[in-house]
Amino acid sequence: MAAYTYILVSFVLLFTYSHSPLLAFGASQYNVVTYGARPDGKTDSTPAFVASWVKACGSKGPANIYVPKGRFFVRNVVFNGPCKNSAIVVQIDGTLVAPSDLNAANWVMFRDVNGVTVSGGMMDGQGASLWACKASGKKSCRRGATSLEFENSNNIVIAGLTSLNSQLFHIVINDCHNVKVQGVKVSAAGNSPNTDGVHVQGSTDVTILNSKIATGDDCVSVGPGTTNLWIENIACGPGHGISIGSLGKDFQEAGVQNVTVTSVQFIGTENGVRIKSWGRPSNGFARNILFQHCTMTNVDNPIVIDQNYCPDEKNCPGQASGVKISDVAYLDIHGSSATEVAVKLDCSKKYACSGIKMEDVKLTYKNQVAHASCVNADGSSSGIVEPSSCLL
Repeated sequence: MAAYTYILVSFVLLFTYSHSPLLAFGASQYNVVTYGARPDGKTDSTPAFVASWVKACGSKGPANIYVPKGRFFVRNVVFNGPCKNSAIVVQIDGTLVAPSDLNAANWVMFRDVNGVTVSGGMMDGQGASLWACKASGKKSCRRGATSLEFENSNNIVIAGLTSLNSQLFHIVINDCHNVKVQGVKVSAAGNSPNTDGVHVQGSTDVTILNSKIATGDDCVSVGPGTTNLWIENIACGPGHGISIGSLGKDFQEAGVQNVTVTSVQFIGTENGVRIKSWGRPSNGFARNILFQHCTMTNVDNPIVIDQNYCPDEKNCPGQASGVKISDVAYLDIHGSSATEVAVKLDCSKKYACSGIKMEDVKLTYKNQVAHASCVNADGSSSGIVEPSSCLL
């Protein structure tokens, strides 16, 4: 585990100094206002944004797209690559405003691009009306849209962006390589449904750093096929915590491995650090996971592995999860639990969790030592572990 941690630290340091969100000196400049965008929050500026992208993407040298101060109404749009250059900076000083009646899977998407930076600004997803519709139980509600997604892209930076009131997920990294998310702020109501802050899946070498995430679902969610993910210095709450999974929804599924979560503050969240998988057959896995230096403040479930996830009790009751969970370490996890059971490891009866490590864990409930519950969990503990380890 120590060698693995060192490798990831080296990777993060190298990655940090190999990217810059600053506008490239000498790059071609494309101001969206020049192409007809209006900062009144009402005029449809989508054609202007598309025109700016076409110019920047077609430039043979570095290019900058500039969004000045003001509110710019933008409908759903896909910025397609590949481009003729691999150095495009989208500098946002203003606010992008989504249609409140957006009826698309995504609001803003970048697809098949390389070397794109999105820096600064705000994206206002205007999701409150959709959340209210879903809360009412109406069946006619729209599904909603993810605010920002990068798909099948490489060498991406998202820095200093604020995502406000997304209809669904705020930021999605899907099938990408070498991505850095830094200094972002995510804000949505604690009861907003399916508004994950940052979702990563099918991607390699992703870092999420120095960010504040307050939302109604997972602060960070990790989907199948994620490898080499580093999450550091995150303030999480409200929300559902940081979750690996749900995994095992499909039988044929890529696994998750080499994930580090370090220096995270969880405040009033539903979960702290969580791994969850569906209770049904799968060839998936989660391994080489490190949770360290995390603080819990009034968190319902500070440490949890749930391998019997089965929403609505459909298609899985009575089955065992096929996802193999191994080599998971919890180091220096401390703070307060809002429930009596602060550590709950509910693993598969077919594939027990193995190589679980607890070291210097101290969690309290109402100023008393909390309780732990383990089912099919094998591992070891060292240092101070409170509640007392229940590992086999």
